[in-house]
Amino acid sequence: MHIGIDVGGTNTDAVLVDRTHVLEAVKNPTTSDVTSGIIGALDDLAAGRPFDPQDIDAVAIGTTHFTNAVVQARGLASTAAIRLGLPAAAGVPPLTAWPRRLRLALGDHVYLCSGGHEFDGREISPLDEDELRRVAADLAAKGVRSAAITSIFSPVNAEVELRAAEILRAELPELRVSLSHEIGRVGLLERENATVINASLLPVAEQITNAFLKALDKAGIDAPLYLSQNDGTLMDVDYVRRYPVATFAAGPTNSMRGAAVLSGLSDCIVVDVGGTTTDVGAVVGGFPRPATTEVDIGGVRTNFRMPDVVSIGIGGGSRVTLGDTPVIGPESVGFLIHQEAMVFGGSTLTATDIAVAGGRLRLGDPSLVAHLDRADVRRCQQAIAERVAVLADSMRTSAEPIPMVLVGGGSVLLPEEMPGFDAVVRPEHFAVANAIGAAIAQVGGEVDKVYSGQDLDREDILAEAKAEARQKALLAGATADSIRIVEVDELPMAYLPGNAVRVRVKAVGDLIFGGSR
Repeated sequence: MHIGIDVGGTNTDAVLVDRTHVLEAVKNPTTSDVTSGIIGALDDLAAGRPFDPQDIDAVAIGTTHFTNAVVQARGLASTAAIRLGLPAAAGVPPLTAWPRRLRLALGDHVYLCSGGHEFDGREISPLDEDELRRVAADLAAKGVRSAAITSIFSPVNAEVELRAAEILRAELPELRVSLSHEIGRVGLLERENATVINASLLPVAEQITNAFLKALDKAGIDAPLYLSQNDGTLMDVDYVRRYPVATFAAGPTNSMRGAAVLSGLSDCIVVDVGGTTTDVGAVVGGFPRPATTEVDIGGVRTNFRMPDVVSIGIGGGSRVTLGDTPVIGPESVGFLIHQEAMVFGGSTLTATDIAVAGGRLRLGDPSLVAHLDRADVRRCQQAIAERVAVLADSMRTSAEPIPMVLVGGGSVLLPEEMPGFDAVVRPEHFAVANAIGAAIAQVGGEVDKVYSGQDLDREDILAEAKAEARQKALLAGATADSIRIVEVDELPMAYLPGNAVRVRVKAVGDLIFGGSR
């Protein structure tokens, strides 16, 4: 058996799963410190379906800890942004477009140094090792403990980033280092931004994973801990401590993976209605469709892998103002819904109250919303359905019919028929699809590189990229015979010479179960 947990802004959901069969599911309010909510969820699982902690093979958690740290600019490490690219790449220095509060939170330490390569691997300028030693001395004087190293076209040739890290660590053995070729994609500025964010989160990753491990210890569970990534796969504790940025948007991703498994649909539009927001995404081949544009994280443009998700401020805790044109959200009572919603004796009219008044949900005390005007309630329900349907329709890529899958506890706000969709599915255990997505997740590996067509033909390029993706999945903990290629994208780069092509390959496989942490 294994356990899946998803920490949302309103609820912390947990499931006990025997491979893909759900044995027990619980939904608790998220606590302010999050970790105690996880302990409570584990306790409730054991109370609802007693199990021997030694029978748990793995625990997978999807968390908002790291996203919240960046959005709130809290707990981030003082971080140096080191770019290797002189004499080129000096026009737009690192952190240029960052929000001021985030720059200040990281200390605004920027260094431009020699190095980098062209797209075909040719050197721009030699790495100046003495220059890097002077940077290390400056970091030591300022007490900076984290560094992000980015060089031009490092996804093609990473040797200068690797050498720079060696030099800095030799001078500063305690320095935490993130390398851009391991984190972002080809574009320099967005890849650099993602790497700086990752480096700033390294101490947070250490604290959070330790807290999760202690929570498992308290529950008597001696099983490997995994965290959900934003591509629908899992990563172990050591990986999280190196790449915490990979957890961003894990919640919507888990919901989409869970929706695909629960509904049995490999291609669908998933609508996940939580307590605060409704997230809509597309599932293709059983996995979330990746975003093709830059992703904004706390006001910073990044280009690491993220699911293509759009959101709207409608959820079970959304504040509602009735009338001819009802107003729903975006403000939400969040995890205080059990104190503030009218059906629980509170004074705030929420979307959950509307669902109860309209007969779609039995929760709390229905008599407390019996006074609401029936016409107002119907108008509000219709407005919610129409706004969500328009958002879902925007995720289509063709006019072909595609089913909609409704998941999340707040999906009870929506009717069984949605405008513009012929088939609407609300599967069993829909309310905890996010935790199920975490529990059944696989592990994977991804390659995103630029290749020169002058050196290799197309078949050799694809074979090399697929082999590297498989190897990454294997190193991540997948069983060798289960690994398969699920995505292959080729993009000719006409603005570069030499028949250059950008290739992205993703491989996934089943997690190796057994053993302890």
